[in-house]
Amino acid sequence: MNNFRALIFFCGILVTLLSGCDANTIVDSNRSMPARNWNYANKVTTVIEIKDAAKPVSIYFKLRHTNDYKYANIFVLFEIKGGGQKKQTRRYEYKLAQPDGQWNGSGSGNLYTYVMPLLTNYRFPAAGKYELAIEQNMRDNPLKEISDAGIKVVSLEQRK
Repeated sequence: MNNFRALIFFCGILVTLLSGCDANTIVDSNRSMPARNWNYANKVTTVIEIKDAAKPVSIYFKLRHTNDYKYANIFVLFEIKGGGQKKQTRRYEYKLAQPDGQWNGSGSGNLYTYVMPLLTNYRFPAAGKYELAIEQNMRDNPLKEISDAGIKVVSLEQRK
């Protein structure tokens, strides 16, 4: 009977691990914020290598905050540099809560998680290595109750 339980447990873990994999994900990085404080200096960065600039990607901003986050929105700066191109910086605002205070993200305990689009169906201007960076752009520094932030890049090309 114990072997049967162990087999069921192992199969459950295996299914969970395999279902979490996305063959089209190029990068999925997170940065944990010290003491849940996102400082201007704590940029979330990742480097990707683009081999074929004709293939489109989508780039997402990932965020996790606690229930004690005191704003209904967040402003971030998104920066792309590399590939022999000039650095590009864009400012984004994301609504995190409804007017009644209900969080828009998916909740688990005291944490709320978001995956929000930065660029969809985007084509890099040329092949090469690119550094992507996200910086919080609120008035508060540090921005309190941010657990972690990240960048996810997904290829829109169907893999075979």
